[in-house]
Amino acid sequence: MVAVVMDMGVQGLNTGGSIAPAEALRLAGLVERLGFRSWWAVEHVVLPSPRVDPSPAEPDAPMLDPLVSLGFVAAATSRLELGTGIVILPQRNPVVLAKQVATLDVLSGGRFTLGVGAGYLPQEFAAVGVPFADRGRRSDEYIDAMRALWHSPAPAFDGRYVSFSGVDAHPRPANARIAVGGASDAALRRALTRGNAWIGIGTPEETAANLKRLRRLSALTERADALGALEINVVATAPLDPSVVRQYEDLGVDQLIVYPGALDMPLDEALPHLISLVA
Repeated sequence: MVAVVMDMGVQGLNTGGSIAPAEALRLAGLVERLGFRSWWAVEHVVLPSPRVDPSPAEPDAPMLDPLVSLGFVAAATSRLELGTGIVILPQRNPVVLAKQVATLDVLSGGRFTLGVGAGYLPQEFAAVGVPFADRGRRSDEYIDAMRALWHSPAPAFDGRYVSFSGVDAHPRPANARIAVGGASDAALRRALTRGNAWIGIGTPEETAANLKRLRRLSALTERADALGALEINVVATAPLDPSVVRQYEDLGVDQLIVYPGALDMPLDEALPHLISLVA
């Protein structure tokens, strides 16, 4: 049996000290040269101020819009896959987002994956004027509406939250891959029924538990053949060394996504160290 070697991606370099244009371009080139598979940009439009749990950062933490920043990175790279990890889908207009996705897909040469999540900060939803309670139903419907715009010869959709007909939108994306983030049963079902990939977060132990639930739900869930096999991406939260990386690999993780800024070393040292773990 031939061993399957995981890919590795980086996440979160659209935040903090790496957001300056020259630094972003330098890091993107370095990540590509080192052999990382992908670059994922995170999203929060606003953060609670003052900070309250479960907010991931202080309210003054700089964070670039993921789609705009990925367009910038796309122009500076040629092989690096690009993704949102994640866009908070119910906070966005799906018709506008479908056009943005198609644009990024075209300009990157088909290297873009739309990673989506339902969100978890009520304050953020309130600020953008979207109800928090129905975010899951909105997420499902928005994915379906976007796929109608991307794939239907005569796009039309009539849902609870979005409706359109007698319109079209070009160019169509060549890739149009969607990765669904989250570990609730609803998020796992969304990944199985609507996603090309799943994005989890956790230690190897937490990942094992989530994958067990994912397998259980997959036995009860119909998946369209057109979606292909569900790719398993995991954002690592455990301190990484070769043995921990092997644990993720043994679980069947296809791609390990890491935040280099979490390491207690400069990025120029952290990036070669991380990629060496899967070399």
